[in-house]
Amino acid sequence: MSKAVNVYLILSVLFVGILLISNIAAVKLIQAGPFILDGGAFLFPFSYILCDIIAEIFGFKKAKKSIILGFILSALASATFLLVQISPTAAGWNNQESFVNILGFVPRIVAASLSAYFIGQMLNSYILIKIKAKTGEKKLWLRLIGSTFLGEIADTSIFCTIAFYGVITGTQFANYIIVGYIYKCLLEIILLPITYKLIKMLKNYILSKN
Repeated sequence: MSKAVNVYLILSVLFVGILLISNIAAVKLIQAGPFILDGGAFLFPFSYILCDIIAEIFGFKKAKKSIILGFILSALASATFLLVQISPTAAGWNNQESFVNILGFVPRIVAASLSAYFIGQMLNSYILIKIKAKTGEKKLWLRLIGSTFLGEIADTSIFCTIAFYGVITGTQFANYIIVGYIYKCLLEIILLPITYKLIKMLKNYILSKN
């Protein structure tokens, strides 16, 4: 197996794993002072960073494959949780309600997660490649930040609206969207030096002879 294939597989596995964990964590809304976020905020922004790295190193087609794989496995996870949810409960097991509350199939959450993820990640990778076509290998910061800013607009607004509009309304809902978007973009900027180093390190590793 070539170094390039190895790197691509590892990045894709990390990408999909972070996505699945984030989807489960996102069912809980968290409030810190006046700010409202969902539990996916801890890990989900890293899926954008990983997708940026995949697109930057391997191109849009490879990034698209990883995104589609994530979509399929997210749908499979939702279908599995639904099957478990509707299966007969064993005598003496009294946690059905808890299971449903956390892992249960909630159509609007599933719809929000899948649609926001697919559109946001595809837009993110597409914009990164389009900027790279104009800038070449220069201005990596512009590709990373610009693609995330646009991708997260779609992702955050779609997910928040489908998943939680009506559950929270008015200023709380606006707070949820704005804070979530700003937080994800700021994290991308803060981690930019690490993303730079990872891309450079992985490119050097793939091109090295040993």
